[in-house]
Amino acid sequence: MLDDDDYPAYTMGRAAEIVGTSQEFLRRLDEAKLFTPFRSAGGHRRYSRYQLRLAVRAREMVDAGTALEAACRIIILEDQLEEALAENRRIQREQSAESA
Repeated sequence: MLDDDDYPAYTMGRAAEIVGTSQEFLRRLDEAKLFTPFRSAGGHRRYSRYQLRLAVRAREMVDAGTALEAACRIIILEDQLEEALAENRRIQREQSAESA
C-alpha cells in the first residue's frame, strides 16, 4: 500500500511538515477544492503522496505571489491537460496498432 501514490499515509501534522507549510494552509487547499483529504475512522484528515505533491506545487506558487485560489485552479487545469494528453497518446497508439 505504501507504494501507492493515492494511499492516505500521512496525518495532517506530518503532511504539513513534509510540504513545509502550516496545517491551516492544507485546510485552505481543501476549501479551494485542490483536493479532498481522506478521513480516518476518527474523522482526521489523511493525505496521499499525490496530494502532497499538489500541495507543494500550490505552496511554491503562493510563495511566488500567486493567489491561493488561482494557484489551485492552475494546478487543476494543468493536471486535466496532462490527463487529456495521456489519453490522446493512448488513443493514437491504439489507432496505429489497428492500422498496422
